[in-house]
Amino acid sequence: MEQIPLLDFRKTRFLTSAPDIKHLPADLGTEIAFAGRSNSGKSSALNAICDQNHLAKTSRTPGRTRLINLFQVKPGCTLVDLPGYGYAAVSDSMKRQWQRSMSDYLQKRQALRGIVVTMDIRHPLKDHDRLIIDWSLAANLPALLLLTKADKLGVTARRESMAEVKLQLSEFGGNFTVICFSAWKKIGLEETRGVLSNWFQTLHRGDDAEAAE
Repeated sequence: MEQIPLLDFRKTRFLTSAPDIKHLPADLGTEIAFAGRSNSGKSSALNAICDQNHLAKTSRTPGRTRLINLFQVKPGCTLVDLPGYGYAAVSDSMKRQWQRSMSDYLQKRQALRGIVVTMDIRHPLKDHDRLIIDWSLAANLPALLLLTKADKLGVTARRESMAEVKLQLSEFGGNFTVICFSAWKKIGLEETRGVLSNWFQTLHRGDDAEAAE
């Protein structure tokens, strides 16, 4: 089997932010979206993957990601940081606005080819996480589940948590990739980069093949 080389995520740069899909760039190329609860370490995971401390904004106050943020890994390959869900102490109207922008992006964005769901390894598979997983199945998109903050548990507890998550995922009937991840201790970092590189390059090749037909 051909070995797909890793993309150099260190070259990732901020592209743009938008409050909704109407203000996003042209719906072209390949996008992989990161979704997760506002306290799941989503932005920290993005920063670790790209080896840049301040690429995606992090905060001591969960829920500060209020826009759809795009980061270009290379031309045509983009990581997307979606607004966090389920935690932020903001008004109901703001939460509804976030929910609309997320739903529109997930349902209508043709460039979206894969989704990463970040979940605190100590509190995985909450209701909103399950909704995103259900949606990825319905849309026939690959899903990578990052069990973040894995450094908070010992090795045995990590294995037990992953086994429990995989058991619960069996009820969905799909095939998922599950990785224990820690932005702080770099646990699961290279494995995650490998999955994302594979997605970008195989899915992007698919775009090229379609364009050539």
